[in-house]
Amino acid sequence: MVLGKVKSLTISFDCLNDSNVPVYSSGDTVSGRVSLEVTGEIRVKSLKIHARGHAKVRWTESRNAGSNTAYTQNYTEEVEYFNHKDILIGHERDDDNSEEGLHTIHSGRHEYAFSFQLPQTPLATSFEGRHGSVRYWVKAELHRPWLLPVKLKKEFTVFEHIDINTPSLLSPQAGTKEKTLCCWLCTSGPISLSAKIERKGYTPGESIQIFAEIENCSSRVVVPKAAIYQTQAFYAKGKMKEVRQLVANIRGESLSSGKTETWNGKQLKIPPVSPSILDCSIIRVEYSLMVYVDIPGAMDLFLNLPLVIGTIPLHPFGSRTSSVSSQCSMNMNWLGLTLPERPEAPPSYAEVVTEEQRQSSLAPLGVCDDFERALPGPLFAYIQEFRFLPPPLYSEIDPNPDQPTEDRPSCPSR
Repeated sequence: MVLGKVKSLTISFDCLNDSNVPVYSSGDTVSGRVSLEVTGEIRVKSLKIHARGHAKVRWTESRNAGSNTAYTQNYTEEVEYFNHKDILIGHERDDDNSEEGLHTIHSGRHEYAFSFQLPQTPLATSFEGRHGSVRYWVKAELHRPWLLPVKLKKEFTVFEHIDINTPSLLSPQAGTKEKTLCCWLCTSGPISLSAKIERKGYTPGESIQIFAEIENCSSRVVVPKAAIYQTQAFYAKGKMKEVRQLVANIRGESLSSGKTETWNGKQLKIPPVSPSILDCSIIRVEYSLMVYVDIPGAMDLFLNLPLVIGTIPLHPFGSRTSSVSSQCSMNMNWLGLTLPERPEAPPSYAEVVTEEQRQSSLAPLGVCDDFERALPGPLFAYIQEFRFLPPPLYSEIDPNPDQPTEDRPSCPSR
């Protein structure tokens, strides 16, 4: 008898989106199929799946223990989110090679469905960092007697959604700083920086509108700049390892002494980056917008405005109210408001109240019968007659002007 061979072992997921990319969130059901293609006939002890999600950090540091002694200190930590096992064919025990309980699989392609639910508790978003990662995967194992098992692992992505349509993430972020340069015994004027953004939460692909004012009263030529930074923090054994990476940046025009530059919504686009990770105990991924002034020969003057990169974009209603209120606030603070020279006339009475509404409102109210009997007849008629009449016409010319200015007493001269 010629034994068959395993031609292929594959794992496919039932995707929940249109992009055919397996992306899930906490509480979702992960389902899919393990496909086994064989040539000839094979006998199988078991076909299992093992699904796991965990965060893990690892880094090493060199330590000195004396003049001629050095050693390496390892820092590792792990958090497990779930660990699921299931048997698709066969039984649990694979340590024996007996012929009992074997399953025969005939030549061809065979599919075996699997399904499990992710925990309802918050999960960390999938992430790959320099000193740690958050990974989710499904592994299939095919066990046969007297042969090494055939194994295949396939990862899937988990997003712990961050909705930026929350009050804390819609609040504006702002700051002001000033720096005075000193050179030996001489002191130049200050360099001042004020910056503001309309909210704290953004999603990848959006542009941050930066409102800033930079004033250079020093004797040097300075350059205003802005940059988005990602900070990865890894925690193990009471220690922390931090990695900072530049995500995107822009620059303004050079400012000579005595000059001022205003950014009225200068845009900085957020490239495709991973969302913020804020709920994992051993890995944190945070973002910040740094608006700073590059000063040659001195420490830069900078402002750090915190950012949160989310997964649920801004709703149109939240975007409108947020941008309008923030824009108004920014204009009030830095750009000033210009009022019209002449006020705009209010709408006429006919534009607001139709003739049918006015006539219907003149009808006597049944609920006021007692009140009508309690009042004198002419008084109640007076109320009914004038209560629903239109207001006087608006005019930009005062119909009752005051006395001419020449008739008024003038202020005594000082």
